[in-house]
Parts: sequence; structure tokens; C-alpha cells
Amino acid sequence: MNRLHLLSSIVVLSLFTPLIQAADELKKAAAALDGYRFEFPCRDPMPENPKPGADGISARMTDDPKTNDKFTDVKTFGGEAGKRYKVTLRVRGVVEPMMYKDGKQIGERFYIGGGPNNKTYNIYQLSVSSPAQHFFFNRDDKVGHRIFTIDYTATIEIDGGATLTLHGDGQNGHMITNFSKLVVPDVAPAPKPFNGQFIQLDVVEVVEVK
Repeated sequence: MNRLHLLSSIVVLSLFTPLIQAADELKKAAAALDGYRFEFPCRDPMPENPKPGADGISARMTDDPKTNDKFTDVKTFGGEAGKRYKVTLRVRGVVEPMMYKDGKQIGERFYIGGGPNNKTYNIYQLSVSSPAQHFFFNRDDKVGHRIFTIDYTATIEIDGGATLTLHGDGQNGHMITNFSKLVVPDVAPAPKPFNGQFIQLDVVEVVEVK
């Protein structure tokens, strides 16, 4: 590399470094979401040759209806109070289908607002306190003894300091097992299949809304 090219590279790097640092700082605001996992493990070990369409008992099943096959995690979004952010999430996992209603479908699997439209299949939900909205991640036209992988991005708006409520509800203590031994590349426990269902959220980008 000659001196002119070296100087040009230094100039370009000096111009882009502050932008990269600013993007990294914004991304830190969504640290509470980055890497979060909804998990519904099966109670029993995965058989060597699972039966297609097999139903399994959730490891989250309890005798208390208030806790049976459900969980809720409450977190706080970072950023600055009075500012709003667009957060792009990458949504990956192995899930069963669930129907939702009275909201808005975005793409094949993402659903904004509304509520569940079935009383037995697994629900994966994120609620944001401000601006008040909630989201579902495993939308389908119909339920059934199916299992599939998901991998998509979704962009949502979150105000600085908002409360994030991440809720999973299997509804009946049962689930469609990962009978196909599906694996999401580069997501744990890959290359091994997860014994049950899960969704992992990863933050791709955070941008301040001007």
C-alpha cells in the first residue's frame, strides 16, 4: 500500500469510527432484549426416533393454574427518557403454530396487537409499555401438530425507559415436540436440536426516531 492509499484509508476510518461508536451506544439501549430466549422444554428426554406430530408434556407444567406452563419476565429498556427508538429484532427458533386475531399480521409469522385465537397452543408475546403495544412471534393460519423453524426480522418502536414484558404461555401443559429434530443454525444448542420449543431475540439495530 502506497502512502496516498494509506492516508486515504486513515481518513475514511476516522470518518466512520464515530458513526460506528454511536450505533453501538444506541444498541446498548436494547441490551435487555438482546439474546433473550423464550423456552418451553419438554419434560421427557427426546427419543432417538421421535414419532411424527408427537405431543409432549411441558417441563413447565405445574399443579397451580396460575403458573402452569407459563412464565413472565419483566425488563427495562434503556435509552433516554423522552426519546423513542426503532428496534430491529432478529427472531429465530423452533415453534408450533398459533392463531391470533383482531390485530395486524406482518409477514408470515409476526403479529401486532390483538390476542390469541386458540386455547391450547403456545403463545410467545412481547409487550411494551410505551408506546403501548404488544407483539406475537409464531402466527399461523391454523394450528396443528406441526413444528417449524422461524428466522425473520421485525422492527418495533420503544420509548426510553419503557417496561418490557416477555410472556410465554403453553396454555395446557402440553406442546408439539421437536419431533423432526429441527436445528436453527448458529443458535444454541446448535448443532444439536433443542428438546422442545424456543424463540431467541437478537437486536440487529437501534435507531433513534427523530
